[in-house]
Parts: sequence; structure tokens; C-alpha cells
Amino acid sequence: MIEKIGTNAGHIWEYLYNHGTVGALKLKADLGMSNTSLYLALGWLAREEKIEIIEDAHSVKISLINR
Repeated sequence: MIEKIGTNAGHIWEYLYNHGTVGALKLKADLGMSNTSLYLALGWLAREEKIEIIEDAHSVKISLINR
């Protein structure tokens, strides 16, 4: 399971690198991931301080942290 989470995290990172900030629902749809797969991988990336999760009134947006 850990390997799959890491692979999904890589797919998300690559998507964000190529597309910029995106809503979580669009990210899920475009990558064809389940809620569980998406949020496990986002947690992985957040723990590694690779992404920023921006909460607004009605959605969550995800972007890469530029370092």
C-alpha cells in the first residue's frame, strides 16, 4: 500500500508541476483517483512539505510549494 501511495503522490506532484494550482475535485477527476487514494497521497506530499493546501469558503485548492 505504501508503494501505491508514493506512486500516486508522484502523479499528483507531476500534475501540479504541469498545471499549477488546482481544486481537489478537479485533481481527483483528472487523475482518476478514488477519494482515499487522493487524500492519502496528498497527506504524503503535505508531510514532505511539497504542497500547500489552500482552503476557501467552498473548496480546497492544492499547489506546489516553491523552494
